[in-house]
Amino acid sequence: MIGRLRGVLLEKQPPHLLVDVHGVGYDLLAPMTTFYSLPALGEEVVLHTHFSVSENAQQLFAFINKEDRALFRQLIKVSNVGPKMALGILSGMDSSEFVRCVMNNNLNALVQVPGVGKKTAERLIVEMRDRLRDWSAAADGPIPAPVKAAVTSENQIVADAESALIALGYKPVEAAKAINGVLTEQNVERSEDLIRLALRSMMPK
Repeated sequence: MIGRLRGVLLEKQPPHLLVDVHGVGYDLLAPMTTFYSLPALGEEVVLHTHFSVSENAQQLFAFINKEDRALFRQLIKVSNVGPKMALGILSGMDSSEFVRCVMNNNLNALVQVPGVGKKTAERLIVEMRDRLRDWSAAADGPIPAPVKAAVTSENQIVADAESALIALGYKPVEAAKAINGVLTEQNVERSEDLIRLALRSMMPK
């Protein structure tokens, strides 16, 4: 099993990453919480990985820290929560935010994740609460504010952001509406920042 990779970041198009490790290119799937912390293309990156095997696919998931990988592994143990849904959850909120949702019985936030209905959200809260007791103390801090910046190559940034949201399970209309809403209020220069703001806008206030 592959548990950790160190290599050169060649491509990053959410949710896909391509990392070169001594001449071998690893195709990885990563949540947006990992994308926000990635270095520039061509730089070295260290990722913690989880190898998933199903009847239809073999996939390697990547995380910037062990905490997100640990939460991912707990999430896929929940009934009817597969890797894709777990990836969506960790793209919409970081591990501390998810812990707060569970501990505070915040169904409204969880059902905003594509594929998570009310019953699944209730199951997540019930099944994850005891597993996350040790996480709760570290999950009380405030949510950091998004970064604001100037727009560069806006059309490409918008296209990349829309593609990422659709790949995470959002409908094209939902993705476009969220992105347009963000762009009417502030400027961004990276698709990762635009995705972060769009995801945040779709969460209940």
